[in-house]
Amino acid sequence: MSESIPNQRRSVGYRSRLMQTEAERRADTHPLTWRLRDDGEAVWLDEYLRKDGYQSVRKALSEGDPHAIIATMKEANVRGRGGAGFSAGLKWSLTLQGGDRPRGYLICNADEMEPGTFKDRLLMEQQPHLLIEGMILGALANNSRYGYIFLRGEYVEAARVLNRAIEEAREAGWLGPDINGSGFDFDIAVHTGAGRYICGEETALINSLEGKRANPRAKPPFPGQSGAWGKPSVVNNVETLCNVPAVILNGAGWYQGLSGDRTDDGGSKLYGCSGPVDNPGLWELPMGTTGMEILDRAGGLRDNRQLKAWLPGGASTGFLLPEHLELPLDFDTVGKEGSRLGTGLLTVVPDDMSMVSLMRNLEQFFARESCGWCTPCRDGLPWVVKLLQSLEQGQGEPGDIELLDKLAADCGPGLTFCAHAPGAAMPLQTALRHFRHEFEQGVGKPRGEAHQDPIPVGEV
Repeated sequence: MSESIPNQRRSVGYRSRLMQTEAERRADTHPLTWRLRDDGEAVWLDEYLRKDGYQSVRKALSEGDPHAIIATMKEANVRGRGGAGFSAGLKWSLTLQGGDRPRGYLICNADEMEPGTFKDRLLMEQQPHLLIEGMILGALANNSRYGYIFLRGEYVEAARVLNRAIEEAREAGWLGPDINGSGFDFDIAVHTGAGRYICGEETALINSLEGKRANPRAKPPFPGQSGAWGKPSVVNNVETLCNVPAVILNGAGWYQGLSGDRTDDGGSKLYGCSGPVDNPGLWELPMGTTGMEILDRAGGLRDNRQLKAWLPGGASTGFLLPEHLELPLDFDTVGKEGSRLGTGLLTVVPDDMSMVSLMRNLEQFFARESCGWCTPCRDGLPWVVKLLQSLEQGQGEPGDIELLDKLAADCGPGLTFCAHAPGAAMPLQTALRHFRHEFEQGVGKPRGEAHQDPIPVGEV
């Protein structure tokens, strides 16, 4: 097995799979995916327009009230789908200022490098105009003059599709000067990154966009006040922006109703599952769907293996146990169990997989991707890797596990410059909490009795 976590790097030709047919998807229940084609090809402009494309932009431009867009987003409770779960409407309300405010930038975070996550890739490769429409609405709400799609560099197909769709939208008058005769000017460019996980942090992304080293910035000022090139800037995830057109077209009450009585979080969500399951892929389901339903849709574990643990939303979330599968997967419920919803894509861990080897694999990724800006992350994560390697090889020493506890605590929230180290610490802390006996078995073993290598996390 490769020493680095796969994270879909090795499969340029891989296509994210939506495991729902066109007949199963409806406009009133599947706002993110109902337009998608069963053959997996991109929905280009003509087809998108036939399927109510850009109707929300027409509506918003005719009404001419950016405050109304923000109010609708806040009422709908659209929470950020990149992992943090912060209210998009609230973020926008903190950015919008007086009429003399300089026009800034609307930035789409498409740097999807979270191991085990592949939802944004589906949306960009197969429904690019939905993202463009969402960005236009975000720009209207935030008085932005230009938009950037900060795209993970390995997503070569997504870059091709997005650039073609932007040209289509520009030629049809949906981008550029005087959009649809409204007097509003907005255009978009695709900016491909150089391959750093830290660019998922919004201020590191902005630094990289400006051509600087991708280090996080101190806050305040927040990007909404001073972001890219010192101008007010809003950074939202791909899936978050793709929710906006349906919210503006159908209203906040409709969007809230999509999740029913499962949760207070509104809307639907692209959930997914990867690991040793029969049918890995993606499903658009109501917010608050349980992990059990998602695992059932994935066909359960292969070869009659049993579930040991699972990550609810990428490698930087905490491990949950089989008894947590009945919980609704929303931001607050998962948070109360000591984890995070993250991106909402489950990674399953079978009972024959070593947690020590799995954690060594994950922490190698996080240590390598650290920007090196602060000490707990720069020095602490490589130290964690060395300790895990010793335990994995059965050469751990007394006190190593307690030292792992301390290093994980030192990387906790509020003790580092950004959320990278806390994200690396959460799976380690939960693995030590639930499976401490496996780590203890690596202390003082005879040389050569190493743990089994894990099945790669994120392999689909």
